[in-house]
Amino acid sequence: MTILIADDHPLFRQALCMAVSRVAPGERVIEAGTLNAAARHVGETDDLSLILLDLKMPGAVGYSGIALLHAERPNVPILVVSSAEGENAASEVRSFGAVGFINKNGDLDAMEDAIRAALAGKRPVAPPPVEPESEAGVRETVAGLTPTQLKVLLAVVEGQLNKQIAWNLGITEATVKGHMTAIMRKLDVGNRTQAALVARSLGLDLAH
Repeated sequence: MTILIADDHPLFRQALCMAVSRVAPGERVIEAGTLNAAARHVGETDDLSLILLDLKMPGAVGYSGIALLHAERPNVPILVVSSAEGENAASEVRSFGAVGFINKNGDLDAMEDAIRAALAGKRPVAPPPVEPESEAGVRETVAGLTPTQLKVLLAVVEGQLNKQIAWNLGITEATVKGHMTAIMRKLDVGNRTQAALVARSLGLDLAH
């Protein structure tokens, strides 16, 4: 089996590799320093058992990395390892598909315990605080978008036009429009501006 470590800081990747080697010495480890590289590994590696993901990576905004990788491989647990602050960080990453959250300021033993729990299929975080039902439902909807729909939505948040999105994703403008129609229907909004506002309200454009 293979564990993916996605973090743009080489020294921290090394620390995570050490933690993984102590918890699961028989597992193969692959590394990625950008979200695009992580997504490529996720698409090409059939035997993934765990993804260790930093939120603040080149190519990622807010919780977009979790949503994108979870959409690509919904059955592979994602354990977020980040320095993000805030008491709601753990519940927020779970709402986008992660199984748990490790603060980078914690010690190595805590990281190892969380990795061990994730590999065992346990969720190493406390139950999330109660949030408004409407917000929770929208988070689930965003987490349920397809990988391409997520990429289109993130591009809209960045202010890209359909022509730019089509060029960057290697698809036609008509296909982009089709994805936007599906996104707006799922989010229950009437236009792309409203879709972008929903995405921003859920932290998809926040830097962590």
